[in-house]
Amino acid sequence: MKNILFLVAFVFSLNMVAQELKPKFEKIEADLVKATYFHDNGEIAQTGFLLKGKLHGDWFMYDIKGKKIASGSYENGERAGKWFFWNDAILKEVDFVNNRIADVKNWNQTEVVTRQ
Repeated sequence: MKNILFLVAFVFSLNMVAQELKPKFEKIEADLVKATYFHDNGEIAQTGFLLKGKLHGDWFMYDIKGKKIASGSYENGERAGKWFFWNDAILKEVDFVNNRIADVKNWNQTEVVTRQ
């Protein structure tokens, strides 16, 4: 009997945590919504904006430990301009034009490492 009660309490507590991990949406203006998505451990995975249901404006992505791994902008659901991706000591700068990669630069702490 104790095992059953423990199991029920355990499942109930997991369900409570899972409910907190659902995306969070905050209406900013009539058609603008701030969106926040979470990793399973509760850390923020992504945050940005939706305009009329499409990704729009600045977006930031984080790893499971909360460290920023990417940032960039969307315009009406398409990637636009410069995006940055962090991976250890390397920073990738990716230029998007018409939602397509136009240029990629890899930077270390002081200089360009490679250019594609």
